[in-house]
Amino acid sequence: MISKQDVRLPVSRYVLFFCIAAAGLAVDLVTKHLAFKHYFDPASSFGQQPRWWIEGIFGLQTSTNPGALFGMGSGFSWVFAILSVVAISAILGWLFVFKGAADRWLTFTLGLITGGILGNLYDRVGLGALPSYPPEIHTNVRDFILFRLEGVPFFEPWPNFNFADCWLVCGAALLFFHALFLTPEEETSDSATSQPSSKVSHD
Repeated sequence: MISKQDVRLPVSRYVLFFCIAAAGLAVDLVTKHLAFKHYFDPASSFGQQPRWWIEGIFGLQTSTNPGALFGMGSGFSWVFAILSVVAISAILGWLFVFKGAADRWLTFTLGLITGGILGNLYDRVGLGALPSYPPEIHTNVRDFILFRLEGVPFFEPWPNFNFADCWLVCGAALLFFHALFLTPEEETSDSATSQPSSKVSHD
């Protein structure tokens, strides 16, 4: 029986993970940059006007988040930054030390989550802020996607978010699907095919 520690990961798994993480990070940072370059007024950082793409439902409104989900943990960006580094380290260990990357689905999913973590970490360490921003928002996460459904609880409006948040939510959903619907046999079958064939001796 092949143990996960003996699995030799194909190069394609490394390529898949780092390409997905890099692409997710790039999309998040580029869209944040464009949104805040053209639509953010540092003088009124908490009163940005919405610009609707679908009137009253979906649009753009720049804002900054000093905490995590729904603004929880406001003022503790450094704590979330440390947790982000720990999470990325755990993901790399899971995939490439404990050979979780033998599973293509898991590799893709954790690459997506890593891209999301890196996108918000970039802001939390102050790299997303311009000198013109007020000091109190230099380590805030930049959000700009606005979504609301009038009359629907929690969606009137939903708190502003960014593409990094999208990758994290989608990644969590994919992990949930993986845990519920992919059997251990399906997870390990791909690993077995990555092993070199061995000769069987007969007495």
